[in-house]
Amino acid sequence: MQGALLAAGESPITPFFGLLALVLVMAVVVSLLLTRVRQSLLVGYFLVGVLIANSGLLRLLGIDHDAQVISHLAELGVILLMFTLGIEFSLGELRHLWRIAALGGGLQVALTGLIAGVAAHVFGLGPAESIAIGVAVALSSTAVAMKSFQDLGQPHNPGARTALGIALFQDIFVIAFILILPALFGLSEGGVAGGIGIALVKGLTFLGAALAFGKFVLPHLFHAVARTRSRELFTLTVIGLCSAVALAGEALDLSLSLGAFAAGLVVSESMYSHRIMSEILPFKDLFLTIFFVSVGLLIDLGEVLTHWPLILGLSAAILLVKGLVVLGAARAVKVPSRPALLAAAALASTGEFSIVLLGQTHQFHPLDADLRQVLLAATAITMGIVPSLMKSAGPAARWLEGRGIFRAHQRPPAALEHSEDLASFTDHAVICGYGPVGEALNEALRRCGIDTLVLELNAQTVRRLLHESQPVLFADATHPEALDLAAIERARLVAFTFPAVELTCAAVPLVRERNPGICIFGRAKFPNEVERLQRLGVTVIHDEKESAAAMIDRAMGSYQRADLSPGEIREIVEN
Repeated sequence: MQGALLAAGESPITPFFGLLALVLVMAVVVSLLLTRVRQSLLVGYFLVGVLIANSGLLRLLGIDHDAQVISHLAELGVILLMFTLGIEFSLGELRHLWRIAALGGGLQVALTGLIAGVAAHVFGLGPAESIAIGVAVALSSTAVAMKSFQDLGQPHNPGARTALGIALFQDIFVIAFILILPALFGLSEGGVAGGIGIALVKGLTFLGAALAFGKFVLPHLFHAVARTRSRELFTLTVIGLCSAVALAGEALDLSLSLGAFAAGLVVSESMYSHRIMSEILPFKDLFLTIFFVSVGLLIDLGEVLTHWPLILGLSAAILLVKGLVVLGAARAVKVPSRPALLAAAALASTGEFSIVLLGQTHQFHPLDADLRQVLLAATAITMGIVPSLMKSAGPAARWLEGRGIFRAHQRPPAALEHSEDLASFTDHAVICGYGPVGEALNEALRRCGIDTLVLELNAQTVRRLLHESQPVLFADATHPEALDLAAIERARLVAFTFPAVELTCAAVPLVRERNPGICIFGRAKFPNEVERLQRLGVTVIHDEKESAAAMIDRAMGSYQRADLSPGEIREIVEN
């Protein structure tokens, strides 16, 4: 069979698998190169797609540039991206940052969309296309912005909080806009106005039903799965449920991307959300890789070289106009100058939702090929410049303050200084396991006024602690994502209160990697386990010795003898 295919001049490689393998291998190579020059990996994935699409590698796999397998990979990338964004969407953050989101985000989207939409209409596009492009330009890259804040070591900077608030509004707005997009192009019954109303009612009903399902049905299912203590079953349940919700969205004539976002949103507000995040986050980078590479595959380098002056001019205009609008919107909600400038640099580009929206628009009303290439290339360029803009925001702010243009040392609003989630935790103790030892340690630390955070895998215990307002994560301490969620890099100590040495040994290197100076406590039953933990720098509580000391003390008490001091008892036990 393979010989017959080769004789016919066809590739024996399955096109989709061949393309996926090529994408992943090329992504690794390009990522290694970009890490050496400290450039954004997300933008590098664009370059991977462009390189594959324009170097003849596709022909080696027997794939045409306009083959359906490329659109299938792009669709998969969009679904995975939307699912990830849905999981990370935080209603708690939205409640906390509602003023910045509603006022700052609303002002930014309205002004940027209006300017871009009018410009598109002036250049000859129809009303519907102009509105869609205006909204696409108004959206920013949340993935690049938040990743850059982490790389700069400023994930809790007031500028990051401002950018997050505006980005949350953008996310809500674009989901609603995707709902009404078919009606905007006259593809719904009842005219434009009637179609928009029907689409909004249908979409909001679907999202409301999904959230109700997540609140009233999902906890019982997850509770039953959690009691099995099976990690594989838990992961399978998450993926299965989310696939079902996404498919339900498609069945109701809503887009798969909206269904995927709703699927992520359903599980994001669950008690088990932190465990779900720790299970899904390892795949997040893979999802983003597939998405950005799939976009790069759509770029025709020949078209880009033909229109490069227009692309560069459009990119510069987007960065300038959008940056100024974000800066003005942030200042309008009383954000100080420095954080406002940093937020403006973070949100000055177009982003992943812009690409999703352009793709949806192209499905309903095919865009001119040259226009689409120009917009995709401008998105890639502006996203690539964002990390450098953010690095230069600090020096630029100092330069402006020195000339009296900015006011220095302004205090940020309270909403930017404190968060209702774990982002505000610092100098706390992380207690892994909440058995008798963990419970006693937690009580002692809290009585001394020390903040504590519990990691526990017993669902009933987690529910009880949540009811008691004890900060707790339903998460596995051996998962690096769980440690990140517990803010381990800012903790004073971590205590592994269970005697499972294998688990402790697996977690300790992950803890040290994030916080080299943290104090680590662990339990062991046998001498060889004690030596193993001590080699890792763990302060070990030896169960057998502690039990021996307690038994000697109690035995002497039963004879009403006090011949041995605590020091002598300890000496006997140690020897």
